[in-house]
Amino acid sequence: MKKSQAQNVDEYLSELKPEEKSELQKIRNQIKKLVPEAEESIAYQMPAYKFKGKPLIYFGAFKDHLSLFPTSGPIERLEPKLKKFRVAKGTIQFTPNNPIPPEILKELLDERIKQIKKAI
Repeated sequence: MKKSQAQNVDEYLSELKPEEKSELQKIRNQIKKLVPEAEESIAYQMPAYKFKGKPLIYFGAFKDHLSLFPTSGPIERLEPKLKKFRVAKGTIQFTPNNPIPPEILKELLDERIKQIKKAI
């Protein structure tokens, strides 16, 4: 995807293909439901969420995949459950045809929140 000039998450999602928008909107909805106090913004030209002022999770659309950025700790902790995705130090790559299951997203968020609470 070209660099986004979106000023908010709604603008960001409006720039995407319908299947990408649909999948990322599901993730957005789940983040808002599970962590209602998370602050939503745009950072690094993609949707970003902070919890207690610390990075919680980011997501974005790229040329041939979607990515979730929950930081490296949650990925390391849940690595056995992420076998069907391409994983790097701080990112999980997926597609609309191979989405992140809601229960895994919940575990990633729970793990990151634990890390944040421990650090403050």
